[in-house]
Amino acid sequence: MYSKNITIDSEVLGGTPVFKGTRVPVKNLFDYLETGETLETFLDDFPSVKKAQAVAVLEEAEKYLTHAL
Repeated sequence: MYSKNITIDSEVLGGTPVFKGTRVPVKNLFDYLETGETLETFLDDFPSVKKAQAVAVLEEAEKYLTHAL
């Protein structure tokens, strides 16, 4: 799966998927949402991630998961 919003590079956090242009793992967003935190709280805690990036990743995940099933 290609994403213009996610980077996977073995030189950045050992290849953990991160938001493009940051060192913030994408998993952090899902962890926040899973525990009931809001998108705004995530963005406040990780200011290098832009709202548009986070929303795009969520939309990509939804599209991938709902079309792959």
